[in-house]
Amino acid sequence: MIYKDRKPEPMEKKAQKTTGKLYEPEDIDTSILQTIKYAYPKRKIQVELANDEFSCVCPYSGLPDFASLTIKYVPRRKLIELKSLKYYLYAFRNVKIYNEHVVNKILEDLKKALTPYEITITGEFTSRGGIRNRVCAHHKAS
Repeated sequence: MIYKDRKPEPMEKKAQKTTGKLYEPEDIDTSILQTIKYAYPKRKIQVELANDEFSCVCPYSGLPDFASLTIKYVPRRKLIELKSLKYYLYAFRNVKIYNEHVVNKILEDLKKALTPYEITITGEFTSRGGIRNRVCAHHKAS
């Protein structure tokens, strides 16, 4: 195999902590999230990130939930490091959490890591029983 000698990074190991069995939302290690300095703090820009491969587990049925996530934020002094965000989102793969709760948890964790002027998380979950669920959570600093 090509990758037989590959050593996973510490961040990747933290994300993989929640593989193999089902976990609770509080088991996600938010120290995975890393930031970088925003070099233009006086200029308000909007950063938009999209992930169409998000998954978690429905705590009621135990079935997987799949979603497209969109993260929009106006940075103050920090930007999210994208590789760390990828591993953070991957960590939800075997976590039992309702759609509405996962969007709010991601918002709270990113708000704490970034302290942005504002942030919006939107989850568009795939159809289950003919019903699609779109959840949007927003925070604006006062």
